[in-house]
Amino acid sequence: MIETPDIDYAALSPVIALVAGICVVLMAGLIGPRGKRGLSSALTLLTLGTSAGLMIWQLGEPQTDLVAGALRSDGLSLTIGLIVLAAAAFVVPLQLRDPAAEEAGFGETHTLLLGSVLGMVLLAEAQNLISFFVALELLSIPLYVLCGSHRSRTKSLESGLKYLIVGSIGSATLLYGLAFIYGGSGGATDFTAVAQGIGTDLADDPLVLIGIAFVAVGLAFKVSIAPFHQWTPDVYQGAPTPITSFMAVATKAAAFAVFARFFITALGPSVDQWQPALAALAAITIVVGNVGALGQDSLKRMLGYSGVAQAGYMLTGLLVGSIAGIDALVFYLAAYMLMNFAAFAVIAVRERETPLGDDIKAVQGIGKDRPELAWPLTVSMLALAGLPGTAGFMGKLFLIEASVAGDYTWLGVFIVVGSMISLAYYLRVIAAVWMRPAPRLAPAIAGASPEADEEELPSRTGNAGRALDGSPSGGRCALVLAAVAIATAATVVFGIVPSPLIDFSIHAGEGIRSMLGF
Repeated sequence: MIETPDIDYAALSPVIALVAGICVVLMAGLIGPRGKRGLSSALTLLTLGTSAGLMIWQLGEPQTDLVAGALRSDGLSLTIGLIVLAAAAFVVPLQLRDPAAEEAGFGETHTLLLGSVLGMVLLAEAQNLISFFVALELLSIPLYVLCGSHRSRTKSLESGLKYLIVGSIGSATLLYGLAFIYGGSGGATDFTAVAQGIGTDLADDPLVLIGIAFVAVGLAFKVSIAPFHQWTPDVYQGAPTPITSFMAVATKAAAFAVFARFFITALGPSVDQWQPALAALAAITIVVGNVGALGQDSLKRMLGYSGVAQAGYMLTGLLVGSIAGIDALVFYLAAYMLMNFAAFAVIAVRERETPLGDDIKAVQGIGKDRPELAWPLTVSMLALAGLPGTAGFMGKLFLIEASVAGDYTWLGVFIVVGSMISLAYYLRVIAAVWMRPAPRLAPAIAGASPEADEEELPSRTGNAGRALDGSPSGGRCALVLAAVAIATAATVVFGIVPSPLIDFSIHAGEGIRSMLGF
């Protein structure tokens, strides 16, 4: 008699909805006209909304092991999954008139986007070495393609190739580390079994320590932790802006989720060995990210270096290894998603409206002419800097509290000092928006950035021309402006009344608590 495994279809339903949605969006893209952006976007948003609804339905349910224990549905995986789904949903309106999506095909672009989302959701649920690595690759491969999807732009192809090479190096390093840990733990693959295999006797075994170092390096590549961050500014600048905004938040969220689950659960016995090393990396990352952003004229490169610094802040919440630290990490990830999207959305709009691309000159003077873009960009800069009255301030406050409670007060000081340094480049953007006159542009070259290659001119010119005429290609698209307004309002509201976001993030700590058995 064949014994069939018990499958909790309710807990697995968000993943099932994503898989079904990927199939539907792909088939719709193949059957319908190539330029049918409305149908593809609607189906993508429907898929994301359905999966989000199912996650919310499961949010208060007991923790559940899925697929023979390879995955786990708990508060951590569900909160991170909701952040990833929200980030993807914000990106879809930005792609409505995105030249990269038009060139590659909306059906194909949205299918790859949903494929990456599926990998992120599975990565947040992974509690097995094999599912960990498979989910990470499912997350990464679609992003390699999406970064290079604007084939008529040399920089887009370059960013896709760079991300592929660096991502492959990171994945190989991670795989080596997992192999060492597999051997050091006596052949265990489940995170809990790994912890039991390591125990107290092998906590400082060289084989285990080498494996921990390799895994940390592999994940550091994914979340842009210095000194493994070098790819970030180049890839952020070259990739299509909607994809950059998605990568900046969603990849960090999923990678930090498995980072926390693996290091706190599986590598808990070796905490005394890896905790000081991660603390040093966090401090270096905060300094390198903030200093690197100071001299950037490209807004996307600036936000790339800013993302490096933000990864250092988030790493602080993880390395303290406490429930409060995980709650602070998830709170900050949710806030980072809101304030980061508002900034990238404004950049995407200005790229299509001016020939200046993502240069800081593109936002000069918009305080007078485009207040609907100026205010979201201003709020996002203030929130990223951590000023009071924004969700960014509350997030940094909770991270500092967690670091102090975890006996890493000096890292809390690094967060404060890093935030002070960041004011220099964030306020520079605000000054350009409100205090600088709009640059004079030559209509004859509208759509071509100063450094654009000759082969890029026709496509960029046509796109900017439509935007400047006031069509939905630019910032006049109601869906884009509505999404930007929602993100901006939420950034302010959660900075003044953070309790809803606190209640949301508490679920993540409960998930870790249940895995540790207390």
